[in-house]
Amino acid sequence: MIKSSNWALRFGIILFLLLACLSIWASNAYFTQQFSEGTRQDAKAQMALYSGRLVSELQRNSVVPLLLSRDTTLISALNSNDFVGTSQRLISYKGEIEAKSIVLLDNAGRIVAASDRRELGAVLRENSFFIEALRSPDTVFTTSGVNEGRLGFFYSRKLQSQKETVGVILIEVDLEQMFGRWSNRDSIISVTDSRGIIILSTKRQFRQQTIEQALATQPALSPVERAWRATGEWKHTITDANFQGKPLFRLDQKIPFQGWHLNYLASFESVRTRVNAILALELMALAILTALGFYILSRRAIRQSFLFQAESRKLRALNERLQNEIAERERIEKDLEVAEQSLAQSSKLAALGEMSAAVSHELNQPLAAMRTYLAGAKLLLQRRRPIEAMSSFQRIDDLIERMGSITRQLKSYVRKGGDDLIEVDMRDAINTSLTMMSPQLSQLKVEIRSVLPSDPVMVLADKVRVEQVIVNLLRNALDATKMQEHRRIDVNLAPGDMVKLSVRDNGPGIENLDYLFEPFYTTKKPGDGVGLGLAISSGIAKDLGGRLIARNTKAAGAVFEFWLPKYNKFSNETPTQAAE
Repeated sequence: MIKSSNWALRFGIILFLLLACLSIWASNAYFTQQFSEGTRQDAKAQMALYSGRLVSELQRNSVVPLLLSRDTTLISALNSNDFVGTSQRLISYKGEIEAKSIVLLDNAGRIVAASDRRELGAVLRENSFFIEALRSPDTVFTTSGVNEGRLGFFYSRKLQSQKETVGVILIEVDLEQMFGRWSNRDSIISVTDSRGIIILSTKRQFRQQTIEQALATQPALSPVERAWRATGEWKHTITDANFQGKPLFRLDQKIPFQGWHLNYLASFESVRTRVNAILALELMALAILTALGFYILSRRAIRQSFLFQAESRKLRALNERLQNEIAERERIEKDLEVAEQSLAQSSKLAALGEMSAAVSHELNQPLAAMRTYLAGAKLLLQRRRPIEAMSSFQRIDDLIERMGSITRQLKSYVRKGGDDLIEVDMRDAINTSLTMMSPQLSQLKVEIRSVLPSDPVMVLADKVRVEQVIVNLLRNALDATKMQEHRRIDVNLAPGDMVKLSVRDNGPGIENLDYLFEPFYTTKKPGDGVGLGLAISSGIAKDLGGRLIARNTKAAGAVFEFWLPKYNKFSNETPTQAAE
């Protein structure tokens, strides 16, 4: 009886051990698969973050050459060969845009101004970024020094004066610093070009190789490392690569830039550590259960003691896992905060470029008129006709006041109303606008046919903003008729519940009416306009409760219609409310 009981006990222990081993093997496979998938998903999220930050950095720097190519100070320096203070200006730009360097080259490829004064006088006419910038009308991105061991990433664009190339502006993007900040992580981040060659990597020894070549070129392992790797071959069914004896996940993502790819090699060590921790817990539980089985046969008190110890160990292990997860979440939040700051900086640069273009566009017309009046006043003073000269000076003073008003009104493109409005006679606004445009109209010999009512046509609006719309419409009509042998512009004002001002030209018409009022859309040649006049005018019309529409005529040319609500002094409605 005792022998059969002993055999039953032995059989039970053997069966228990077999089941325990099977459970450990199944747990190993299951948790390895689960944790590997979680780690792979985290790696994909990290890779998307790195890709976004890289693309954001490239896009942020790509707009700088366009802005600097329109810098009148740089163009004037190239025209006059006077570069005193130009390098200091580039140094200030470098601090603002956080570029690695900014260089200004003349037509011969000689550095005439640079953020690093030590580069002055160097000749770079044989470099690809200089040659391609002269050939292309747009900003050019080039990579230099890939085969020499010193990588450089450059944006370049030519500068033109009166449609003649006078030099090239060169911006070097500092991507090395970004990868230097990423190199303190366990993962390996690399960027390959369209040929599959690594041009950026947190591991410098990876550069100028393919990913496969870089992973194959590894230092020899010690006997202990080879033994450890041999015992852990099970993990190679899940991992994608191995570097210096460490298993890695490999993820690839295409970057929408120059055919680049981002390669992310994430460490597998965390998965192995977590799986080993669970296996250790299971082995610990197995040991505890085995000990408990023997202690049950001896003393109940010892069994209770081991149960309490097992619970304490489990709680400590769970607490450690929670602390690790909290630390990981904090790190991800910091990375997201850095990404948000980079996006905010890019938005600031874009807003700065749009405002600069708007100021240039709106002030060109008053400046041209002032130049004409000054020439006339000078001629009158030479002929000793001061009284008539005073009339020209008065007009110049009015234009200066108008320029001040325009700078205050530039926010109209994003403003939704709220300024004080006054009664405005549309006839006066049309006559004032025609007077401002008279020098350009006379110079091009344009026939102006205007039909205005004899009675006042009153609207509730801002006179400066209304004149701003009319001048923009006249200027567009003038540009449309430049190529015509006989130039004619018709200006008609029709009263009614909605006052309609129409400006008709005999030009070739408008090709694309759908995008006409979008910012920066223009059919003019580079340097003749930036495509903001009609966008701003449309915004002004909406703020005043009206609308601005355009259409092509059946015969030839185009017509713009500027609609505003007629002012009724007995009504308390604002123009916007009346339009609704």
